[in-house]
Amino acid sequence: MPIQFSIITVTYNASAVIDATMKSLSEQTFKDFEHIVVDGASADDTVERVRSYSLPRTTIVCEPDNGLYDAMNKGIRLAKGEYMIFLNAGDTFYDADSLHVIADTAKRTHADVVYGQTKIVDAQGRIVGERHLMAPQHLTFGSFSRGMLVCHQAFVARRRIVHEYDTRYRFSADYEWCLRCLKQSKRNAYTGGYIIRFLEGGMTTSNHGKSLMERYRIMCRYYGPVTATLLQLTFVPRMVLRSLGLRR
Repeated sequence: MPIQFSIITVTYNASAVIDATMKSLSEQTFKDFEHIVVDGASADDTVERVRSYSLPRTTIVCEPDNGLYDAMNKGIRLAKGEYMIFLNAGDTFYDADSLHVIADTAKRTHADVVYGQTKIVDAQGRIVGERHLMAPQHLTFGSFSRGMLVCHQAFVARRRIVHEYDTRYRFSADYEWCLRCLKQSKRNAYTGGYIIRFLEGGMTTSNHGKSLMERYRIMCRYYGPVTATLLQLTFVPRMVLRSLGLRR
């Protein structure tokens, strides 16, 4: 039988946070998954820590890459599962039954995209808040005109609708990738709750302004410049609150 899930983890010098991800995978009650680790030739013991968990069906690639999305594309090329989940270093499933919940939702609905909610955690795994956008109960292609309503890690896509990331986008290729998936998806299914704990920070957060500019270009491409510009104006209050530390 085919593998149900390909879980792809991109790492680089992630020794301080990779154990949380590996522990979360090892504790999942649903075991029908492969784990693909794409490491950018870390100088620390990231790869050794991954190997120490001895998870079955683990593939490790350790070599230099051309950035996060190039590394994710390597994972896509290796994936054999029916669905793909991108769970990077420091990110974890919400609890031990999360993958079971995702699998059950996929089985009941035959959805092309299965998604859920996300909590934000710090490096110690403590919950520090919610995302500034919450996943809707009913997700469509048009939903993402309001921004990335579903955290990338909580966006589980069937392999047949998955294409490689467009590496022309350095900071928001995940947003564009989700849009392409949603355009091809025939059915999207909500799990009904939290499925992911997302480690705060990361490339997009540390390059927020550049990410927003890229996202605007992507929105123009998919929704048209007039709609994209009008929608971008609605993001201003959110950006102000975020700059004041009142939203994440």
